[in-house]
Amino acid sequence: MVRKSSDSLRTVLAENIKTFRREKGFSQEELAERCGLHRTYIGSVERHERNVTLSTLEVLASTLGVTVPELLTERESPSNNEQMGKLE
Repeated sequence: MVRKSSDSLRTVLAENIKTFRREKGFSQEELAERCGLHRTYIGSVERHERNVTLSTLEVLASTLGVTVPELLTERESPSNNEQMGKLE
């Protein structure tokens, strides 16, 4: 039986890749090229459609200048940070 990662983990990964990619100023196509992957692959990862291998996680993390754990750890969204500031 083939096992799939949890939807929530794929969502965290997808959002982190998008965020880090945009922070670097990379398009999906540029990130894909730098990683040696296809543009449509990056798009499908960012849409939570794909499970990625450990080696792909390493390549993505290295290209984005982050660690694998950073790619897999949920980050606070800017809207959450703004709401927190309003409560204080």
